[in-house]
Amino acid sequence: MKFDTCLRLLSKISNLPLPGKKAQFMMAPMERVKEFSHLDIEKLNPRKAGVMVLFYPDQDDMARMILILRKTYKGVHSNQVGFPGGKVEVDDIDMLDTALRETEEEIGIARDKITVVKEMTTSYIPPSNFSVYPFLGYSTSSLDFVPQEEEVEGLIEVTLEDFLSDTAIISKKMSTSYMDDIDVPAFLLNDHVVWGATAMMLSEVKVLLLSGQE
Repeated sequence: MKFDTCLRLLSKISNLPLPGKKAQFMMAPMERVKEFSHLDIEKLNPRKAGVMVLFYPDQDDMARMILILRKTYKGVHSNQVGFPGGKVEVDDIDMLDTALRETEEEIGIARDKITVVKEMTTSYIPPSNFSVYPFLGYSTSSLDFVPQEEEVEGLIEVTLEDFLSDTAIISKKMSTSYMDDIDVPAFLLNDHVVWGATAMMLSEVKVLLLSGQE
């Protein structure tokens, strides 16, 4: 998809209602959906994080989305694919400020290069007790990424066409924090398996984009 087509689509969906949890749960195992139905998230006092779903044109003016592969470390999100972003800091004004600051820190893209389209539905991550606030945005120029060496193992630049393709959705046997050896819905993007909260947030983005094409 050409980037100007992407821009028209983003403009259209800016006024559409969010698909919400229904779209997110399309990429969650039934076991996880059942777990969420019993959770009182506010009582868990989750930590908060802001992330950016960022679209931009590549050198051929094709629309792409940036994801990151996190470093291997002692933690529940070690070596997983996610969006640029991170936890709230004391000086952050709000969740958007967090997402923009963390995006600049993790991939080197300054906030003044990003136009924010809308805030997406918050996603809760039980293993780390985080509520993640995703924002949808774009840059109109091709980007020179500068990965944060301490946090980012690699960058994954996904074409919008590949992301929206039906073939991007797979099922994979995995062991998770809540059950061993279960079928987990996932995205296969640039040969990376994207699952869990990131896949759930991507699902809402995908449903929203497809609804904008109708």
